[in-house]
Amino acid sequence: MATIYPLPKFSFKVTFGDAEFNCTEVSGLDFENEKIEYRAGADSEFHKSKQPGMFKYGDITVKRGTFVNKSKEFYTQWAKTVYFQEGEEQYRGDLTISLLDEKREPAVTWVGSNAYITKVQSTDLKADGNEIAMETAVFVIEKLILQ
Repeated sequence: MATIYPLPKFSFKVTFGDAEFNCTEVSGLDFENEKIEYRAGADSEFHKSKQPGMFKYGDITVKRGTFVNKSKEFYTQWAKTVYFQEGEEQYRGDLTISLLDEKREPAVTWVGSNAYITKVQSTDLKADGNEIAMETAVFVIEKLILQ
């Protein structure tokens, strides 16, 4: 009988539209169901009943190293959302994050629908540092689907 191990979290792929981002970190893959608390005025018990409410999805943050030939990708996508009324280009799309197995095939996939970039954070600069230049993009999504 073969032993089954959990998937490691270091092998993943991030795509947005036709762009693939080589990211080092993804966070915000959260599913939440807001609760509704209610108590009718004529209830004989003095506590609120709790019921499931609307679904809520957080922002998804992706981080990656800054590359010479790709340093404006996040900014270009963000600029489309800022100036979307000026042109006819589609500025929303599906953000797809796939956790890959040992064969580099998607084992678990999250799809953030109708995503767009709401924030781009460039790297900080430090004269005495030796870290890699990192950039961050924050995506707003309407819905998160686990496939």
